[in-house]
Amino acid sequence: MRSNEEAAKRILTGSGLFAARARAERAGAITLAQTGVLRQLAKAGALTPSELAERLRTQPQSLSRVFAALEEQGWIRRRPAPDDGRQSLLEITQAGADGLAAELRPREIWLAGALEKLTEAERDFLVVAAGLLERLSEDDGR
Repeated sequence: MRSNEEAAKRILTGSGLFAARARAERAGAITLAQTGVLRQLAKAGALTPSELAERLRTQPQSLSRVFAALEEQGWIRRRPAPDDGRQSLLEITQAGADGLAAELRPREIWLAGALEKLTEAERDFLVVAAGLLERLSEDDGR
């Protein structure tokens, strides 16, 4: 049995190499930061800039240009928060959802082709592992 540290190194190496390849297999029409913002909004729904920055593990100020560019393109919209008029909520528009889908489509095609080389059991295992990695990514370590 591997130690947790050995397992962590192996998982980080494998997932890092996979993530790098997946990033390379994208349309490239928008930046990685824009892609991250759109993915979070598509997954979670409307969020404040602070909530979005927290999910992306960054500062809201570092995303202000990203938000502005996406708003200018019509891919996100800003509206007042119903419970606090001083806050704003960001939400993805249909144009943003379509743009995100187009951005991610090449990597989905690449991965679907790569998965054809695996057995059904291996594909099923990766789907379970992906769910576990998602769960771990949401753990703040506290």
